[in-house]
Amino acid sequence: MSKQPPISVVNKPRKTTSRKSSSPRKSRKKDASPHKKKVVKKWEIPTGLYYILMGAITVVFLSAFFYFFIRPYSYRWKPCYGLKAYGVCMPAGFHIHGIDVSHYQGNIDWQRLTQTRQSQFPIHFIFMKASEGGDYGDRVFQANFDSAKAYGFIRGAYHFYNPKTDPVRQADFFINSVKLDTGDLPPVLDIEKRGDDVRTLRRDLKIWLDKIERHYKVKPILYTSYKFKTRYLNDSIFDSYPYWIAHYYVDSVEYKGNWKFWQHTDVGTLPGIREKVDLNIFNGSLEELKCMTIR
Repeated sequence: MSKQPPISVVNKPRKTTSRKSSSPRKSRKKDASPHKKKVVKKWEIPTGLYYILMGAITVVFLSAFFYFFIRPYSYRWKPCYGLKAYGVCMPAGFHIHGIDVSHYQGNIDWQRLTQTRQSQFPIHFIFMKASEGGDYGDRVFQANFDSAKAYGFIRGAYHFYNPKTDPVRQADFFINSVKLDTGDLPPVLDIEKRGDDVRTLRRDLKIWLDKIERHYKVKPILYTSYKFKTRYLNDSIFDSYPYWIAHYYVDSVEYKGNWKFWQHTDVGTLPGIREKVDLNIFNGSLEELKCMTIR
């Protein structure tokens, strides 16, 4: 029989899980001298200075508003020390009066319009819009043009110039739209828009004027405001043309050069015309006006 080895009891050591003793939290030391918040003092305008500044701003604003929006039209509310007609104060010292119309005035009662001949300021001449740019014709031009002659008014036609359209095309369009007869006023170029370049504008205007003069055998009339004339057309080349100056709500034209016509208001009221009308005067006698017409 084999001998079995004696059983030895071995005492295994116990596994003891030792918990790490948690180190005591370090107490944060409070700073003995904490950071102080910087107090920013807001700058306050003293009450007296505030009201002075607000008053000054108000004065500047009202002055600018008056200069740009009220002053140009203050003439409407000025007392009329001269003679009043057609709803406005008429310029003193001029005797030959006229109007200019377009489709904006609607259908005109020409018979009623002839009543102005019995007034103190009879209407002698009428300019009518014929064309604009290179392809726009005023829809009532031909009817107005024919009626003006039928009712005995000295008539004229004008073209509203577009600086962005070829001048030759514009001149051709006007020529095809307007047939002037003996006794009619010279054709008018209405120039109010500057375009992108002044030199190009002047060159193109001269092209239009030359072509029109060659066709109608008469020097065209230039219509523009006195400011536009002095700023953009202040050139000897254009000074040779008869001028029709637009300058509203003033006692006299500020333009110092030679001029033939003066458009002095855009708020005239006449019999036979429902809408407001531009009123004009001729700088001369009726005989001199007739001398300007096409022979």
